[in-house]
Amino acid sequence: MNTLVVRPTRVRTAGVRQQILLTAQQRLMMLMLLFMAAFFLISVRLLYFALFDTGAGSNNGAAAFLPARADIVDRNGVPLARTIDGYSIRVVPSKLLNNRQYLADELVKIFPDTPREEFLAKLSGSKPTYIRRRALPDQVAAVNAIGDVGFDFPREKERLYPQLSLASHVLGFTDAEGHGVTGVEGAFDKQLTDAATRGQPLALSIDARVQGVLESELYNAVTNLEAIGGAGIILDVHTGEVLAMASLPTYNPNKLVAADAAARRNAVSYNLYELGSTFKPLSIGAAIDDGVVTSMARRYDASAPLAIAGFRIRDSHPGRWYNVPETLIQSSNIATARIADDLGREKMEKLFRNLEFNKRPAIELKERAFPLWPKDWGRLTTMTTSYGHGIAVTPLHLASAYAALVNGGVWRPATMMKLGDKAPPQGRRVFKASTSARMRQLLRLIVTDGTGKQADAPGFRVGGKTGSAEKPGVGGYRRSSVVATFAAAFPMDNPRYVIVAMVDEPKGNAYSSGQRTAGWTAAPVVRKVVMRAGPMLGVYPDESRDVDVSELIPLVRRDGEAE
Repeated sequence: MNTLVVRPTRVRTAGVRQQILLTAQQRLMMLMLLFMAAFFLISVRLLYFALFDTGAGSNNGAAAFLPARADIVDRNGVPLARTIDGYSIRVVPSKLLNNRQYLADELVKIFPDTPREEFLAKLSGSKPTYIRRRALPDQVAAVNAIGDVGFDFPREKERLYPQLSLASHVLGFTDAEGHGVTGVEGAFDKQLTDAATRGQPLALSIDARVQGVLESELYNAVTNLEAIGGAGIILDVHTGEVLAMASLPTYNPNKLVAADAAARRNAVSYNLYELGSTFKPLSIGAAIDDGVVTSMARRYDASAPLAIAGFRIRDSHPGRWYNVPETLIQSSNIATARIADDLGREKMEKLFRNLEFNKRPAIELKERAFPLWPKDWGRLTTMTTSYGHGIAVTPLHLASAYAALVNGGVWRPATMMKLGDKAPPQGRRVFKASTSARMRQLLRLIVTDGTGKQADAPGFRVGGKTGSAEKPGVGGYRRSSVVATFAAAFPMDNPRYVIVAMVDEPKGNAYSSGQRTAGWTAAPVVRKVVMRAGPMLGVYPDESRDVDVSELIPLVRRDGEAE
């Protein structure tokens, strides 16, 4: 009898199962390796495009990773403008289910700043239209809660200004399509949107910290003096870089409203003013430069009004015979006019042309006003323009002129761009270096002994000149409307920055001891800004240093002050 031995089927089944699992595992590993290889190749290719490929195809590929519009930052990298993904609220009237009257009522509750009639017109229209661009998240949620399919919420690129109204006139704003309209946004629109340049932030010369100081002190002065506005600028005297530029009233570029139209004017570069006595150091500097004034001790008769061509030039206070330092310290129109008369029309006009008072201010911004240049440069015009009447320029013109006056005599255009390691513009000589040194002494004396005493920031060696000019109106100048300006530089022993502060139509009230003139209104703004912003700019108070004015002190007769 034979015995048949059969191998159990479960052993064969187990072996097949193991083989199937092994094969599946191998295939899975192969797929993973292929996926990793493909991912690696794609990553390497993208990295190559980003770093090395300069062809057109590469630019198109890299552009997909760039922001729609470059960021704008201050000189220290603080963001001033960015592009973000934001929500808009749009209505498609043909899809609306609810009654239009009801929907208009609901929208007014969410957006009380918009008239009901405007909403009703949009809801009753035939084409899709925006209810609100740059909508806030809670506004989007509220409209969505109405529950009508006729509303949609497209995601769009939005320009955000994280510092709110800070430097709003410098930055400007963009339109609904994302194009720059004013300020830096408008002036550098191509650079901010070009794929070749928008990958890097646009670095401005502005220092956000210093900008904040200038805006806050100027705002305090304008508010307390019940003025209609103000302007201020801080300029590097050696490079022309603008460290701060402020204009009041201001606005928030994140939330543009029609009522802000007047507030969007940049008073520093776009408003024209007769800046009064701040012109006197420029005129006297030209006379010293030309050799018309050879001695600081020479005296000029200011004891009575000066009659010329049917016009009488007066001082705001009783006068006497003044030498050159006293002419500036006492801010004498009469003595300055006599010096200008000695200088002559041709050379006075040449001074103002060299300072570009006959052109729009030199800066990248589009908002630049053309000065009011005298039509007739006769003898009277030569004399009145010497003390800032009969010619109107912007505060930016004045700041650039004072930079040339104190930096050794070289005029340079102002710039909104951070120069960094780049060399500043070569500029051109307007004053001799020796004249500039003399003017630094005289400007310092005006602060220590003259009308600018309230600008004296202890240890910062401020020098400058007041200017209180009546505004021109129908039939002559309006005595009730004054533009008060203080143009200054610091530290005067080695000037680094010019600062101009202007208050438009200040009221004489308790805050200013009843005075409207620049010595009481604009000069204190300069003192406060210098004391707060000086250390931010690397200038620290030092009581042991000052300008050497010992040779001029004996010439100054301290018999009272005037503005």
